[in-house]
Amino acid sequence: MQSERARRIATAAAVGGGGVAGASALFYGLVLGQALMARKTIPQVVSPPPRADGLYGAHFGGEPIRLVVLGDSSAAGYGAEHPSETFAAAVAAGLAEQRQQPVRMRCVAVVGAESKGLPPQVEVALRQQPDIAVICVGGNDVTHRVRVPIAVQHLVDAVRALRAAGVEVVVGTCPDLGTIRPIQPPLRWLARRWSRQMATAQTIAVVEAGGRTVSLGDLLGELFYAEPDRMFSFDRFHPSGAGYLAAAQAVLPTVVAALTEPAQAPIAALSAGEGVRALPQAAAEAAHRPGTEVSAVQVAGRDSGPAGRWAQLRHRVWHRLPQQDAPGPDRSARSLTEPDLAQRTPDRTAEAA
Repeated sequence: MQSERARRIATAAAVGGGGVAGASALFYGLVLGQALMARKTIPQVVSPPPRADGLYGAHFGGEPIRLVVLGDSSAAGYGAEHPSETFAAAVAAGLAEQRQQPVRMRCVAVVGAESKGLPPQVEVALRQQPDIAVICVGGNDVTHRVRVPIAVQHLVDAVRALRAAGVEVVVGTCPDLGTIRPIQPPLRWLARRWSRQMATAQTIAVVEAGGRTVSLGDLLGELFYAEPDRMFSFDRFHPSGAGYLAAAQAVLPTVVAALTEPAQAPIAALSAGEGVRALPQAAAEAAHRPGTEVSAVQVAGRDSGPAGRWAQLRHRVWHRLPQQDAPGPDRSARSLTEPDLAQRTPDRTAEAA
């Protein structure tokens, strides 16, 4: 049953994301050569990312929101120089400011993790008794050419385990690997297509499992191309602190909504491209429109229609990253949300043992 569902999702993803067919042996050889060259160009992991676990917004008082962050190097913040520059820290600080409530954050993400590495992370995460989980995964599945149904099934199992424990789940879907500088055409074109297929399949699977997704895609592409020295870290593969801040800006509105809005409540479309769709269509549109949230919705009291489960598309990104340096531990950041928000490092003095 699960394998059949995974195949169905993968088929929908291939249709929505565009398939790769008819590649000649010469073309395939060129792509393999470029892949090997890219692997040699991108430096190996030399040190772990900075740890950002702790209590954020302790000055607000009250019972903390318990947040866990799972996934790969993007979730772990590899490439950031300081704890406050990691993706997890930016989400935790932004959530504390938006909710005016402390946030206790634990990041269990692992550098280099594929989707098959989520089960042990989920096990550790559930020990924290979280209120909400944010997952960013999929890039390594694409670079290692893990079959979409296999990768997606591992993600589905993780989302279901968290939802069964009453945890809200937000997944940042596979980013567009075509923005990475060491990857050249035609491999760049294939990486972009493979990334979209993975993101589309992830969206369908996660929403069916009770979570919400935010398409990252090439949301940051223009910024990464315009300012590679600022947005990328030293390896030109992973984001810098400024890049992670921008990614957190895309995910944070959905994290806030998951904690504050009723599940499956239909909302009025606010702008072009928003509204209710059949889930496969919604997933395909989201993969081509970065920054789009996809969540389950009911229409006339029903979860699904002739074309499948209903889904709501919404573009929640508040605004782009300001043109300034990324914040360090002792410096302020411009806002992630509106009104302005101050980035804070965790207050470890207020953290319980």
